[in-house]
Amino acid sequence: MGQKCAICGKSPQVGNRVSQRGKAKYLGGNGRKTTGISKRRFKPNLQKIRTQQGGGTVTQRVCTRCIRNGLVQKAVVRKAFTEPSAG
Repeated sequence: MGQKCAICGKSPQVGNRVSQRGKAKYLGGNGRKTTGISKRRFKPNLQKIRTQQGGGTVTQRVCTRCIRNGLVQKAVVRKAFTEPSAG
């Protein structure tokens, strides 16, 4: 399955971790010096949620961005409470 969003297809990105020493010039130092650069991965924030698809429910791994933006219809666990009708 891998680290991939079922809706938007967001997957891990590659970047750099930068180690530095020194003090910034605007703080009165001599400037920051880079002492090492190593690779790292930025992983998507995936959540396992039950979603509504067609007539049934499916468990999917979806990123929080898709959940917040309403791209996913969450499955209804139980119906909302309604007052019994008088009659």
